[in-house]
Amino acid sequence: MGNGQMNDIGRLAALVVLTDEETARGIAPHLSEYEVVTGRVGSMELKKVIASVETAAKRGSLIDGDVYRETHALYHAIIEAAEGVTRGKLSVGEIMRTVGLSFSVVRGRPYEDEREGEWLAVCFYGTIGAPIKGKEHETLGLGINHI
Repeated sequence: MGNGQMNDIGRLAALVVLTDEETARGIAPHLSEYEVVTGRVGSMELKKVIASVETAAKRGSLIDGDVYRETHALYHAIIEAAEGVTRGKLSVGEIMRTVGLSFSVVRGRPYEDEREGEWLAVCFYGTIGAPIKGKEHETLGLGINHI
């Protein structure tokens, strides 16, 4: 799976959100050193999405809320992942709805060179669509940022 230089932090985030942590670690046991937090959000209102992911990451001790660079890195990974979900249009919260949007946050050192430091990956998976029940479609978004 890995290419020798990077240990697939994004792949683990996607595997976790598409399956569950135990299954993902079974598929990719070489990624066992990463920390993982998961959760769900039922709104595409951007501030609610950000708050849900930040709360889960803080409660799971994945980030230190008192350290600005950690919160800031998470924020950028969330925004990048949300742009993938919404195809680059972050304002859809007022006109669209999501059903069962799940997320994963993964933290670790994806590079062999320790000087590259720690990184965060955020992945969203769920459904999005017009406000007509049963007319939603699947969506997936991934964001990765250095701490």
